Parts: sequence; structure tokens; C-alpha cells
Amino acid sequence: MLKFLIRGESVLEERLAQIGKMVDSESRLADIGTDHAYLPIALVKEGKIDFAIASDVAAGPLNNAKQDIEQAGLEDKIETRLGSGLETLKVSDQIDTIVIAGMGGKLMTNLLEQAYQELKIYPTLILEANIGEPLVRKWLMNHQYEIVNEKIIEVAGHIYEIIKAKLGREKVVLSEQDLEFGSFLSKEKNQAFIKKWSNQLHYYKNLLANLNKAKNKDQEKIDKINALIEMIEEVLK
Repeated sequence: MLKFLIRGESVLEERLAQIGKMVDSESRLADIGTDHAYLPIALVKEGKIDFAIASDVAAGPLNNAKQDIEQAGLEDKIETRLGSGLETLKVSDQIDTIVIAGMGGKLMTNLLEQAYQELKIYPTLILEANIGEPLVRKWLMNHQYEIVNEKIIEVAGHIYEIIKAKLGREKVVLSEQDLEFGSFLSKEKNQAFIKKWSNQLHYYKNLLANLNKAKNKDQEKIDKINALIEMIEEVLK
């Protein structure tokens, strides 16, 4: 786990720790939406990486990051950049690993697509969406990234999915089940995975009951929910 000092206090955060474990040693990292720059500070302090860019769209969080980087004495190894998404990155930075964590899958893929269209293409992506993980997997698949690792964890009642992908030469086609559940996660089926999808199954069954009670039934939506329920039941077996 990542454990480090920020303003004299010991900070231990399991979500960031798991993201940090997925970062390859000696990577040149860009942490997009960095907030306090906890992740790059921890990785530099433990000697896993030697250079990082901490980028955020908001000045307030970026100022927090600057202060924490200065407090850690790492101004020569971690640069801060103000701006949206990956637009803050330059070719001369020689970034090979992008971390984006804590935003919705739709926004995340929009930022990645915008960068991709500008030919800003990076070998390794480590992504933690707080909603819309299938959208993230689909974007990766369609842009020739292969998912090489996934982790699902529960922290303080919240469930997080972390996806690591590497750029390849060919499209690695994922099934509907792989897009929805994650191939690594559905094989492991840990406690967090079972809890998430048991809760989702309960939600969809209630939703289906309500849809079937409606006077004007939306058959297309009912069919879609039925298919989802079948997939969840199958994966939970």
C-alpha cells in the first residue's frame, strides 16, 4: 500500500494504493485530475517513478497539489499543469503512462477521445471511473488497447473498478459480458464484485417490475433489462 507524509500526517488510501500498484516502474506519469497530487508524490517518494505531471482543471486543487509537492520537496520531479484533460501534456514531456481516476466513464472517454484525435496517444492507461465502466472498456477496445489488468475493491462503502490497458497493434474484441463485468473481474469474482452485482441484480429486478406495471410498456427497455438480469445471474453462478 502507498503510505506517505503530507503536512506531517500519515495518509493511507486504498484506492490510490491499488492504482499505484498498477503503475510500471520508471514510468513517466501524468495524473489527470490530480487533486492533491497524492499519487505522484507517493510513487516518487517510494522510488517507483522519477518524473510526473500533476494536472487539474481547477486552480484550487492544483494549488493544493503545488503546496503538497513543495512540502515533500519534490518540485524538481513533479510538475503541475492547469488545464482540461490531456491538453496540458506536450510531446517533450515523453509521458508513457496516463492515470485518470474519480470521474464518470463518459467524461473520461471524451477526454481520451479528444486527445486521441489530436494524436496524443499513450502506451499505458490506468483508469478508474466512478460510473460507466463498460463505456471505458468499449473505448479501449475500439482504440486498440488491450486490458491487461483489472481490480475491484470496496473502500468505506464505495466500490471502485480500476482498469489498466496497453496499446496494441490489433483490436482485441471483447464480448458483451467482458465489456459489462470485466474479464479479469468476472473470473476472480471477489467479495466486492459479488456485492456490486448482487446489488445491481436487485436494482434491475425492481426496475423491471415497475416497467411491467406501466400502462404504456417500453418493450425495448424491458428486453434490455431482461438481458442484463440474465447476464448478471449467469456471472454470479
